[in-house]
Amino acid sequence: MSKPLKIAALGFWHVHAGDYSRQAQEHPGTELVAVWDDDAERGQAGADRFGVEFTGDLDALLAREDLDGVTITTATNEHRDLMVKVAQAGKHIFTEKVLAPTVAEAEEIVAATDAAGVKLTVSLPRLAHGYTLAIREVIDSGKLGQLTYGRVRLSHNGAIPTDGAEGWLPQRFFEPKTAIGGALTDLGCHPVYLTQLFLGSTPDTINATYRSVAGRGLEDNAVVVVGYGDQTIGVIEAGFASQNPFTIELFGTEGTLTYTDAGNVLTVNGEQSPVPEHGKDPFAQWVDHINDGTRADENIARAVELTRLVVAANDAADAGRAIAYS
Repeated sequence: MSKPLKIAALGFWHVHAGDYSRQAQEHPGTELVAVWDDDAERGQAGADRFGVEFTGDLDALLAREDLDGVTITTATNEHRDLMVKVAQAGKHIFTEKVLAPTVAEAEEIVAATDAAGVKLTVSLPRLAHGYTLAIREVIDSGKLGQLTYGRVRLSHNGAIPTDGAEGWLPQRFFEPKTAIGGALTDLGCHPVYLTQLFLGSTPDTINATYRSVAGRGLEDNAVVVVGYGDQTIGVIEAGFASQNPFTIELFGTEGTLTYTDAGNVLTVNGEQSPVPEHGKDPFAQWVDHINDGTRADENIARAVELTRLVVAANDAADAGRAIAYS
């Protein structure tokens, strides 16, 4: 058996930093060896949590010949510069969504990783979930006919104060410079890429309504409506201000599909349908791409299109009207 890939966690800014560090420790093909963060206190806490070395010297870390790859969970506005630097150092990259604040930056990241021959994978986990696999099969089977409407909603209550506290989601998630956007840019990524998967990545128009229930600086309640040339409508909902079951609804000329994670129930044309087990998660896919020397073509393409739609939604929200999608 080959030696485990040595992985460093770059940044504990994002709440998923611990999840990916845990995966690096638990996956049989990887070993977490270090943590870096530009905030020494935050980084040291992350390193202590996982029992590995903390370093504040990024250049020295990336110069290590025994380091194979990194997970990146820094502030969103740091993604482009950091990932290009990592790629040029020859290290593989697993990163939190969104890939970058702009499409141009996302494309620069992809170009840099391709030029360096390193493997890039973006965390888009719900693409591999069992209900998504089942829904793709239903759509491909034609049971719903031509799709005319889709709605995907995902929310949690991370912005809402409890017991006198501000809410479990850190305030840095509401800082415009570092987070880029609020509920839609973070949690809303999942409904975005699922809507793109089910209905298509190239709508004609996009409209967005953002509101801030908790008043913490960025939207914690968001609805995005996309319109397609074939007259299909997609509705993307995300929030940090309510705790609702994750929901998917698809309507077509010949049928209806609904899914809720309350009980993991998929219903197709009035009858419950089996939900398979999840496929390989993105981290495991990344490890396979490194070992097999393959490129995560679909993942990368969807990550760029995810960035494109998030940017367009933020533009539409700023404009206060529907805009052409490009």
